[in-house]
Amino acid sequence: MLIYICKRLVAAIATVILIMAVTFFLMNTIPGSPFLTEKSTPQQIELANQKYGLDKPLIVQFKNYLVNYAHGDLGVSLKMQEGTPVKTILFHQGKFQLSVRLGIIAILVAIAFGIPLGCISAYKRGSWLDGFLRVLTTFGIAIPVFVLAATLLVFFGVKLGWLPTLSGSLTSWKAYIMPIISLSFYDLCYIAKLTRTTMLDAINQDYIRTARAKGVKNRVIILKHALRNSLIPVITVLGPMIAFIIAGAFVVETTFSIPGIGKYFVESIINRDYTIIMATTVILSIVVIMMNLVVDIAYKIVDPRITLSSSDE
Repeated sequence: MLIYICKRLVAAIATVILIMAVTFFLMNTIPGSPFLTEKSTPQQIELANQKYGLDKPLIVQFKNYLVNYAHGDLGVSLKMQEGTPVKTILFHQGKFQLSVRLGIIAILVAIAFGIPLGCISAYKRGSWLDGFLRVLTTFGIAIPVFVLAATLLVFFGVKLGWLPTLSGSLTSWKAYIMPIISLSFYDLCYIAKLTRTTMLDAINQDYIRTARAKGVKNRVIILKHALRNSLIPVITVLGPMIAFIIAGAFVVETTFSIPGIGKYFVESIINRDYTIIMATTVILSIVVIMMNLVVDIAYKIVDPRITLSSSDE
């Protein structure tokens, strides 16, 4: 297990460096400058480039990025908060923590409702309840996040006035409701559909029929036998799903004016703030990679028959 984790960590570092290289060189192929404004002169742009080292060859700039990141230096903001360390912007100002908190709550909601709904749908297969849940989950997967977020905002925030339209820093429990629903609804429905499918497959296995023949109660069969063996496909999607919720909440954070890392990432792209773009990309990449590693380890916990070794790769 330890050797496997070490190999995965080495591969993760190589992946992050590759992502940094692709992001850096693609970012610099776009014409223009972060210092270009209506009032800026060529001399001012040149001085700003010299100040932040953007006048050097790209390969030198990229080498400096790697060296600085190896020492934990993410650089300073070039435009949005000029001169402010990126580490301060993302972590000390609470942007990353806010996105993580929102994402964790959303994924917990998706798991807490998605798995039970999938089990109920499988257990009540062919009933009206199963049909209703299948329609609901199909609708939830089909509707785009921005449509759901905008609909909730207009209906519950503007017309009914039950919930705050600008969630801001999420200082009250009401401010969480619409962003959490918007973030978790797709994943909830996807988990429910996947759980139903895997549960139906598990229910039809020989060991389930044997348990029923022995007189084991249906509740015990569903919760102890069928559910545990049907969770592996669910765990498979949870890693990327958690990472996407934390890292991909751009639309939701922008819609509800939540000052998280997603909203700030979009703004940094618009403003061509290179250092923030690079730092955010690296952070989100690390989140995705680490979640995939956690999923692989969770396989072993759920099913001890699975072995994690170099031969499995």
